[in-house]
Amino acid sequence: MTGRVFVSRLPLRLSGRVYRKVCAQTGARSFSRAVTGVTGGSGLTGDVDRFGGVTVDLARVGLPGDISEDAFGRILQGSLARWKSEGKQAVWLRVPISLTRCAAAASAHGFAFHHAKDDHAVLALWLGGGPSRLPAFATHQVGVAGAVVDESAGKVLVVQDKNKTKNAWKFPGGLSDPGENIGATAVREVFEETGVRSEFRSLLSIRQQHRHPNAFGMSDLYAICRLSPLTYRIDFCTQECLRCEWLGVGELAETSSATPVTSRVARLLLFGLERGFDKIDLAMEELPAVYSGVLYQLYHRPLPTQS
Repeated sequence: MTGRVFVSRLPLRLSGRVYRKVCAQTGARSFSRAVTGVTGGSGLTGDVDRFGGVTVDLARVGLPGDISEDAFGRILQGSLARWKSEGKQAVWLRVPISLTRCAAAASAHGFAFHHAKDDHAVLALWLGGGPSRLPAFATHQVGVAGAVVDESAGKVLVVQDKNKTKNAWKFPGGLSDPGENIGATAVREVFEETGVRSEFRSLLSIRQQHRHPNAFGMSDLYAICRLSPLTYRIDFCTQECLRCEWLGVGELAETSSATPVTSRVARLLLFGLERGFDKIDLAMEELPAVYSGVLYQLYHRPLPTQS
């Protein structure tokens, strides 16, 4: 099953029989008006994905805000019977916060919370045989730092974070925004923290850490990118940084006043300055995804050129 939950953009429909029953039980004239002209189905409908899962968005069905838990439960029961007979594999139920009582009704039919965001929760129910094969929700946060290397001077841009127990040198960085490529995160974070503009060159390293205390106990991926400076003047953010300097790469590799990952990457940069960055870079290549056709970024060592 796909880990991405697709929200239906089609109006959800209720059968005439179910709609009349709900109207009689709730006395909701607004519900009658909302479904007029969109009946004719059989219970709730939604988007069907390529894995055989159905996504239903309750914010689009036009249910009255005061619909009872029992009334929604009966609608859902009929829909589940139909989906099972059609051989559907799973149901994703998107419940807005204003209809949380519907989540309680869904739980009585076996639904469990999958994840929640600002104004809604998503519940899921596996209908296929055997143990559930539904993917878990996101389990990682992605942090990105930028090592801005001034090759002509042999220096790299570093900061010391404010309000840290130990103010060690590190590369400026922060969390990647949803939908943001790691190279773009590195460039943005470097500018926000130091005032230096730069451009992405390559991926240098990835750190993986589990049960991260600053990630609600989830896992953390921390990427360090090599950047080239476009400007050199430092105007660092005093709210985030205590200090910001262009430091010699060799000095950063040897000092005890740097974090362990910073020292290791500094030695990598020193090797690149001496032997060529093509020996250490993981270059980025954009390729089309097989199913969606959208571009994704692949990071790898370049293949040697054919002579």
